[in-house]
Amino acid sequence: MNKKTFAERCYSFLKKVPRGKVTTYKEIALALNTKAYRAVGNALRKNPLPGSEKGKIPCHRVIKTNGDVGDFYLGRKKKIEILKKEGIEIRNGKINLKKFIYSFKK
Repeated sequence: MNKKTFAERCYSFLKKVPRGKVTTYKEIALALNTKAYRAVGNALRKNPLPGSEKGKIPCHRVIKTNGDVGDFYLGRKKKIEILKKEGIEIRNGKINLKKFIYSFKK
């Protein structure tokens, strides 16, 4: 049996977040039944398939719990550009989580 690593489990959840929605490190951790928010961040930092194309792991859709856009491997400015193309409204570097958060609880 091929057991997924913590990072692979993080990527699986992140792939569920559709265009036009975002999630947080905390939301992914909670979906994994852990409070290891920093471990989620570390896993995403090592993303082997970054990008917004189909089949890629869309790390640009992960933001901070306070709504701040946060960092990105291509830079914060590029992250904001990609999110805006996906329909996310960003004001003063922040995103309205009530409007754009994706919930893993279904």
